[in-house]
Amino acid sequence: MSIILALLAALFASFTAILAKIGIEDVDSNLATAVRTVVVVVMAFLMVVITGQTGSILTVSMNSYIFLVLSGLTTGLSWICFFKAIQIGDVSKVVPIDKASVVLTISLSFIILKEPATALVVSGGIVISIGTFVLIGKDKKKDTKKKVFNTKSYIFLAVLSAVFAAATNILAKIGIEDVDSNVATFIRTVVIILFAWGIVFFQGTFKELKQISKKAYLFLILSGAATGLSWLCYFGALALGKVSVVNPIDKFSVVLTMILSFIILKEKPTKNTIAGAILVTIGTALLVI
Repeated sequence: MSIILALLAALFASFTAILAKIGIEDVDSNLATAVRTVVVVVMAFLMVVITGQTGSILTVSMNSYIFLVLSGLTTGLSWICFFKAIQIGDVSKVVPIDKASVVLTISLSFIILKEPATALVVSGGIVISIGTFVLIGKDKKKDTKKKVFNTKSYIFLAVLSAVFAAATNILAKIGIEDVDSNVATFIRTVVIILFAWGIVFFQGTFKELKQISKKAYLFLILSGAATGLSWLCYFGALALGKVSVVNPIDKFSVVLTMILSFIILKEKPTKNTIAGAILVTIGTALLVI
């Protein structure tokens, strides 16, 4: 069941990136993140109500709350970096870099969570890692000597997003133990919405809310809904399965996102993206097996 949920999480995550790319074309990326989070928190709360877990929100242990709050903060940081990156760079480039968090997540799951390093898990992780680096490729148009450490570089932002995402997975796994996955998702989302809107008000970009077009609002709302569904599936899978297996399968969204970016966003496929996508697919298959 955890594998099915992880695959569904990947499917919804792929729609998230495409819808968000369309929705944030002329919108500040942090403001767009805040708007999307409103949709996610509403969806998360509705799931808590539907599953009859509202009472359990107050019975969560302090230890779980601490780790869920920390995972919410790292998610917020990851989102801010990711959505700024896709605003200034190609989705088919940014997503693979962001999904490199799978390498860090698998490593941390072995070290911190003491999950068994089986041959298939290690092999799948290695193949996905190789596929990710192939997908990234080389940017011939830019001077990599300076751009890698430029905070405005989408590559730098995508790498930061991956680091925060890896931390999120480990912190969430620790915090979600003995907690209903829907309740855990809601708690984390409340932290993220406070974090996201805090940044928007600090920057003063909340004044731009009236300037967002109806089209942008529509796609941001749809993107938020896709994120909500992805999270509900992912954290349900995380509660049932191992981080070292669930997380890499969820990252199969990179292949789905690339396919959608070629079809919908008209981004041009290259030899690197095709070869990388094949490797990521093979690595995901190994983990499913």
